[in-house]
Amino acid sequence: MFERITAVLLVTVAVAAPGAAQAQTAPTTEWGSPDLRGVWNNSTLTPFQRPEALGAQEFLTEEDAAAIAQRRADQDAELAARSALRTSADPNGSVDRGVDGAPGSYNNFWMERGTSVVPDRRTSIITNPPNGRLPDVAADMRAWMESDDARHLADVRGGRLPLAHYDQLDLGDRCIWYRGVPSFPTAYNNNYQIFQTPDVVAIVQEHIHDVRFIPLDGRPNVPDSVRQYGGDARGHWEGDTLVVETTHFNEHAFIRNFAPTLSQALQVVERFTRVDEHTLGYEFTVTDANTWARPWGGSLPMTSSSGPMFEYACHEGNYGMTNMLAGSRMEERGK
Repeated sequence: MFERITAVLLVTVAVAAPGAAQAQTAPTTEWGSPDLRGVWNNSTLTPFQRPEALGAQEFLTEEDAAAIAQRRADQDAELAARSALRTSADPNGSVDRGVDGAPGSYNNFWMERGTSVVPDRRTSIITNPPNGRLPDVAADMRAWMESDDARHLADVRGGRLPLAHYDQLDLGDRCIWYRGVPSFPTAYNNNYQIFQTPDVVAIVQEHIHDVRFIPLDGRPNVPDSVRQYGGDARGHWEGDTLVVETTHFNEHAFIRNFAPTLSQALQVVERFTRVDEHTLGYEFTVTDANTWARPWGGSLPMTSSSGPMFEYACHEGNYGMTNMLAGSRMEERGK
């Protein structure tokens, strides 16, 4: 964990000036392709969407970026000074708490939220639309989100209503699928290991240890009847950039846990560019006319990490679903 943080700090100077970074020679494989192999980390303090208070401000000043990093460091130091033994949610703050006031599920030591904003100091990961925020949802999706069924599900997942059935929990809670395509940083497990041959690229996600296989040999996509959480990816080189086009998602796929449920029309285009020894450029475009009114996209550079990749043991010792279902049944019997 601390090795990852150190790696991010070390590369900040190298990538702060894009022109200087691009002037460096990016590594290549023994067969001559740009070398994407290694362990990469995308932790950042840059938010997914631009805060509304920033309006049209596309970039932070150096002073603002430094202040954000300092606040994160100060908060980490304050949390590290707390007692490691936290067995109750007492009012004196001995338990890490989320923004909603609920007790945190982990000691802050395990979190990996990043230590700085992205090198060019953009105010959001999203760059398109220009306001740095997700576009409006499509009319049919808006109607579903405002339906009684959708609101009931949101109340269950928000803990405001009892859990009636396991499928009311999202795929992340069920240890099935979490990161989505494209993948964005969360509070932990932000490592990705890339393996590469002349014909295939494989990306191992540390979070829930999913693996994406990306053929480069021109083979056709799977039949249209085959639908997967991570879709079906095909890649090709455009100069020094690996372009990955992913389709054939199922209707249960999602992008970040707060985004609307997606449709089978989802298409994602990703662009991976090895900028220098320590930097992997990453850009993405998301298109789903059944979910959003327009395509949207952004960029998020990754930095090299010495690793290691940690096991994500999600199911082992996970009594959350059992306890929530049992508690709901007890509540029903008590009424």
